[in-house]
Amino acid sequence: MSIFKSPLGEFIDYQDIVTSIKKKEGPIQISDMADTPKAHLVAELLKEEKPWRLVVTYDETRAREIYEDLLVFGKNVWLYPAKDLLFFSADIQGNLITRERVSVWQHLLTDESGIVVTTVDGLMDKLEGYQTFREEVLTIRSDDKIDVEQLSKKLVDLGYERVTQVEAPGQFGIRGGIVDIYSMTWDVPVRIELWDEDIDAMKTFDPESQRSRDAVEELNIYPAKERETAVEESFLCYFCKEKTLIFVDEPMRVKEKAEVVEKEFQEGMSGRIEAGQIKREDVVDLFGAKEILERLSLPITVCMTALEHPIKEIPIKKNFMLASQIVPSYHNALDRMISDLNKYRRENYRVVLLTPSRTRAERIAQSLREYQFIAKIAKQDDEVVECGEILVAHGNLHKGFAYLQCKFVVLSESDLFGGQKRKRGKQKTGHQGSKISSLSELSIGDYVVHEDHGLGIYRGIEKIERDHIIRDYIKIEYAGKDSCYIPATKLDLIQKFAGAQAKVPKLNKLGGGEWEKTKKRVKAAVENIAKELVMLYVARESGRGHLYAKDSQWQKEFEEMFPFEETTDQKNAIADIKNDMEAGKIMDRLVCGDVGYGKTEVALRAAFKAIQEGKQVIYLVPTTILAQQHYHTFVQRMKEFPVRVD
Repeated sequence: MSIFKSPLGEFIDYQDIVTSIKKKEGPIQISDMADTPKAHLVAELLKEEKPWRLVVTYDETRAREIYEDLLVFGKNVWLYPAKDLLFFSADIQGNLITRERVSVWQHLLTDESGIVVTTVDGLMDKLEGYQTFREEVLTIRSDDKIDVEQLSKKLVDLGYERVTQVEAPGQFGIRGGIVDIYSMTWDVPVRIELWDEDIDAMKTFDPESQRSRDAVEELNIYPAKERETAVEESFLCYFCKEKTLIFVDEPMRVKEKAEVVEKEFQEGMSGRIEAGQIKREDVVDLFGAKEILERLSLPITVCMTALEHPIKEIPIKKNFMLASQIVPSYHNALDRMISDLNKYRRENYRVVLLTPSRTRAERIAQSLREYQFIAKIAKQDDEVVECGEILVAHGNLHKGFAYLQCKFVVLSESDLFGGQKRKRGKQKTGHQGSKISSLSELSIGDYVVHEDHGLGIYRGIEKIERDHIIRDYIKIEYAGKDSCYIPATKLDLIQKFAGAQAKVPKLNKLGGGEWEKTKKRVKAAVENIAKELVMLYVARESGRGHLYAKDSQWQKEFEEMFPFEETTDQKNAIADIKNDMEAGKIMDRLVCGDVGYGKTEVALRAAFKAIQEGKQVIYLVPTTILAQQHYHTFVQRMKEFPVRVD
């Protein structure tokens, strides 16, 4: 977003920074920087020359924060996750993280420039060589001839799993003259229809309905699993030094994190070797903290710090300053905010106010005009903000910032109203119960329940070779010391035992009929309850309630004011309740969720919808303290509208 470009060029040191980087005089250090301006600097520095930019920070939370802020300043930004160095070889975790990592490798192969954000431990694991990875990519074109047997062997070698029905990345299936492949870097799988060895058609298809969609001319298939042998390079080696800028966020904290990762890895591996979970010769070492930091010491390295804290592993050649500061949070303190905006206007500051909603931007600009501010809406990315003006633009930073030297201020909506409307990662839908999402949740000796075999004891991970492929298996011990080995990719079939802790549970016998009998008894009981519920709901459905209108403009504005991105479950609950209200049904719903999962917002939206049709809403809570808390929440959310809250 070029709105933000001009202020950097007004700094005394900025042109010297650009010159120093072009001459490769680094490592250089830029100090006196607040967190958000660091993302701004990364996005704008030498932007016209389109170098690759690698940002190295100290933890995952900070990496995601930088990544999300960079999306405001430009495109082609990717987050490169570090893998769990102790448990990564377990296929269930590897498949999820490998897809994200391989996607970044793909962009490094195919794109001319971009920004990659990672943590220092993302550089410490050892990878196969960049050229080796490049040569492994399998390309299939619509006019190619295919030997199905050779293709199958190649896909297995790349780590793809052969299945009956392809549903997830990293899988392939062969049925006669049809080959389905779900490449790790594609959002949808591809179906190849063969006539002998000729490709008759190549199309994407829906993994749920299995129906074909759009024609494809070329399919690039990237590895589905990271190599564990012949690994010797760091992720740093995937960047061309002649076309890359490296940014290190707070080098001292990066160093501390690297040292902790190295120590935990060594201790963890020693423990696993002693416990017999892994053989010493199977351990793939990682780059040590000292070595990886020294590798970051390059003429193209820019260290960004709040204070001058150089580290000996990255000796600084030149020091610069880009003084910036975080703006205050107003938390709906309107008088204080207006006072500061008036000060900015008197002193000819340029102010950019970011909001994640375009509808909200119009409303904020109108409100500012009522206070006699010159406030305009940014219609395009290259809009210019003049001295004494406020430009309201679409975007969302974690925190606003100010360049006092050049009189430029950026405010985020979270600075004004508190909270942040941030996008959350994709969440699984449906009810997961106590299913296990990661092997790190299990400890050896834990009681677990397998969907098909019943109650057993988790005994760790073992590597087993089948068809010349080594994979990870979960070992579960049952009654009589019998053991069952479950592929790590089937982790979703296992959940932790949730019975009373004081009593030692009775293990099921592997291959016995006891577990099946238990499931049948439970199934019969559930069916009886279901019949009773069906009769109850039939009676309730016959009744009629008030027929509410579709969402009004006020309803939409009220919902836009929610300062967070709704979760998938919130959206589903809100949609279901509104559908009931607009269908004239008598309300019969239970919204269930843990503390902090957004139930109150669901209630607020339903209440606001009812209020607009002249209804009164009663909100019952179990305690006085909760009543006070919810009262303040309702007052805060309703204050912009003619609603009385008692």
